[in-house]
Amino acid sequence: MTTTDPKLRSWVETANSPDCDFPIQNLPFGVFSVAGDTPRCGVAIGDRIVDLAACEAGGFLQAGGTFSRPHLNDFIALGRATWDDIRQRLTALLAEDGERNLPLVAMGDATMHLPVTVTEFTDFYASKNHAFNVGVLFRGPENALPAQWTHMPIGYNGRASSVVVSGTDIHRPMGQVKGERGPVWSPCRRLDLELELGAIVGANSAMGDRVSVAEAEQMIFGYVLLNDWSARDLQAWEYQPLGPFQAKAFGTTISPWIVTQAALEPFRCEGAARVNELLPYLQEERPGFYDMQVGWSMNGQKMAQTNYNVMYYSSAQQLAHHTESGCPMRVGDLLGSGTISGPELNQTGALLEMTQGGKNPVTVNGVPRSFIEDGDEIALFGYAEGEGYRIGFGPCTGKILPAKA
Repeated sequence: MTTTDPKLRSWVETANSPDCDFPIQNLPFGVFSVAGDTPRCGVAIGDRIVDLAACEAGGFLQAGGTFSRPHLNDFIALGRATWDDIRQRLTALLAEDGERNLPLVAMGDATMHLPVTVTEFTDFYASKNHAFNVGVLFRGPENALPAQWTHMPIGYNGRASSVVVSGTDIHRPMGQVKGERGPVWSPCRRLDLELELGAIVGANSAMGDRVSVAEAEQMIFGYVLLNDWSARDLQAWEYQPLGPFQAKAFGTTISPWIVTQAALEPFRCEGAARVNELLPYLQEERPGFYDMQVGWSMNGQKMAQTNYNVMYYSSAQQLAHHTESGCPMRVGDLLGSGTISGPELNQTGALLEMTQGGKNPVTVNGVPRSFIEDGDEIALFGYAEGEGYRIGFGPCTGKILPAKA
């Protein structure tokens, strides 16, 4: 059975709607609980969650007991052959002629949790549009792109401890900002979002080993939407000479459902045009991007939308580069794509770009705005559209609360 066949239909009727994020072709993995029960693993189908722990207990699936755990790390560590087997089995169980006695939970009754225990978080800077636009604001058009940018993925090591699941409130950070006579201790005044895709690493690599791009492809379990909240005024004061620090450490929001690499396979496509040939260790045997719409809204108003295929470096290239020095990778590592921005202002993944550093406010629900204020809610969205079905990620939202005194 081809799990991405557009003709597939499920006996879960809500999964067959063309605008449903979770058709049978998707089957993303997450972690949920109901009425205070212990968190456990599940798969989204229509407006329901397949309770994978109960499925395993009932003999429908076999995954070594990993589905009863409050994270997906142990299941993911079983490897690609197991991922594929479970996906095939779930597709057969949920197809029109499948098993109708599966343990299902209504999404409205469930609380979603972080799908993985994030072992490490690295954020990249892989959109040429975004890198140039931000570079102009910080360094002028002549020095917008660093000399190495078109030769290798640029990134920084972030904080796994502040990665949170969609729906978690984020406090406005405090920090040092530049004042007229030196630094000032202040709540962030230029709070921003970053629209990103996050890749979940599904296999370990040994310290001292390098991973090829082809091997990195096989190591990626799936993807989440990712909002790398950013304190732009803190960032401007601290980023030289070692890059972002506290401006990026206070919160990163991810969507609760991991869309597998297998579900996105029909949408594989080329990325942005190359400026120069990459070194051999970064060259791809096949394109590592996806024809996928992504965007964001503020307080319910849609602000921007673009396509993930504008990106310059794929997740596999980023992962391969991460191991260039022999850096070991672990199951549960999270790699942020970097802000996804198209060439137009209404395709940008950050207010910094959209308002050109705050100089040109945008109108949000009738009010001019430059950056995020207390009480604002940011929501990311993403989906790939096939013939009569949609591979979606579900919600990725966060609300900003006032800074703590």
